[in-house]
Amino acid sequence: MAGKAGSRLVHGVGINDGKYKAIVDGKTTCIYGKWQRMLGRCYDEKSLIAKPTYNGCKVSENFKSYSLFYEWYTKQIGFSNTGWQLDKDLLIKGNKVYSEDTCVLLPKEINTLITKNDARRGEYPIGVSKHKRDGIYSATCNFGKDVQKYLGSFSCPMKAFSVYKAAKESYIKQVAEQYKPQIDPRAYKALLEYEVNIED
Repeated sequence: MAGKAGSRLVHGVGINDGKYKAIVDGKTTCIYGKWQRMLGRCYDEKSLIAKPTYNGCKVSENFKSYSLFYEWYTKQIGFSNTGWQLDKDLLIKGNKVYSEDTCVLLPKEINTLITKNDARRGEYPIGVSKHKRDGIYSATCNFGKDVQKYLGSFSCPMKAFSVYKAAKESYIKQVAEQYKPQIDPRAYKALLEYEVNIED
């Protein structure tokens, strides 16, 4: 099986030297699974076809080693929390490199909140849709899971986007305050400074 010490490279680049267990009681460990998926997002052809936003992404030389990734991961704030995710582009928006300096662990709610939505955006700015019948542009914003709020209708898509942008950035700051005691201070600072761009 790929990933065991002495076996072939994981996704063509990853090395597991066997220093830390990848499988316990017949099941892949949580950290090893995250390491595998990180490599897959960057180097697996089928994964890149399914999620083209990862085209051009890569993993640092240290993170290609499972033991070095494991040692970094277990020192991070939130590493033992169930459901927390590995993020590469909150600290540096638009970053395409998974590394010790660019990655942070985040609750799923935060990671989902800042994920780019290229596939869902369509021809209008994020948060904006057009009513075909009257040509009016509506702004809507998601506030948490399954909570979508209508922000108003506008004659111009850019006005609708500006209203969406203000609402989204305000909500991100609220979530940052909610999670402040739990998350990495670097993540908290990045959330307070986060700017929603039209191409998000």
